[in-house]
Amino acid sequence: MAILKVSGISKKGAGKFRLRDISFTQRGRQRIAVIGETGSGKSTLLKIIAGLVQADSGKVEFNQKYVQGPAETLVPGHPGIGYVSQDFELPKFLRVDQVLDYANAVSKAYAETLFSVCRIAHLLDRRTDSLSGGERQRIALARVLISSPSLILLDEPFSNLDGVHKGILKDVIQDVINRLKISCILISHEPADILPWADKILILKGGKLVQKGSPLKVYKTPVNEYAAGLLGSFSMLNNSSKLLKRKGGGKKISRKKFFRPEDFELVSSRRKGVPGIVMDVQYFGSHYEASVDCDGSLVAVRTTIDTLTKGDMVYVSLSP
Repeated sequence: MAILKVSGISKKGAGKFRLRDISFTQRGRQRIAVIGETGSGKSTLLKIIAGLVQADSGKVEFNQKYVQGPAETLVPGHPGIGYVSQDFELPKFLRVDQVLDYANAVSKAYAETLFSVCRIAHLLDRRTDSLSGGERQRIALARVLISSPSLILLDEPFSNLDGVHKGILKDVIQDVINRLKISCILISHEPADILPWADKILILKGGKLVQKGSPLKVYKTPVNEYAAGLLGSFSMLNNSSKLLKRKGGGKKISRKKFFRPEDFELVSSRRKGVPGIVMDVQYFGSHYEASVDCDGSLVAVRTTIDTLTKGDMVYVSLSP
């Protein structure tokens, strides 16, 4: 059963649409990621869901009840929905425990569990102006959670965090969802932050919802170049490409238009693949990604071969 229902949400700003006719649902404890280019309406959508921005049309229902916007209530914001902005500002010159006490709506035992889940118990007597960015972000999350929401909205939670603090925050968010049984909608630009985490992905462009579905669906079958590019490298092949033919048979082996680097492989001979010239090689730690001019098309190929250099002749085939 859906805990959140967003129906036909539209919002205009500065003479143009920030959002146009956005609709989707969210189940209990479901993890939704919202992605899109800067200015596509992601943050505006989260603020409307939270009751912090008034939509021009459409409605948001949470637990089958209408979520009022700031034009309809004296105190903006829904008590069951927590919103953490990408700025995550904290009051200065206060101790962490003082900041959290002001927002506390839960028992002492639950608060202690929450501080443990957010990994901030050791920070309670620290001043907010002495914290790192990662510590401030976890405390901002705890400050929202201590008001006891059942849905949290995270606007770019990983921005400006180094790898260590990003990893900690990822673990914290996962623990929050699992241990506290809270649903989550998250905005991020990084495929590595989204694909392993999300149950559903929403792709926005120019205020419109251009694709929604499971991570597998939107990654493997994007609706257009824009959607494909948001989730990593891709190549496009036309119907006449030799790469789409079986060796010796001429029968097409794929109806896909967009291909990911792992859809190709480097093979040992012309008999097994199509010749190409390596144009560039990038190292990603666990693998390399080679850009190959192949059959008149530039394709990205994932490989573990560590001897490739620009100008090498290779043979490319679609993976089995």
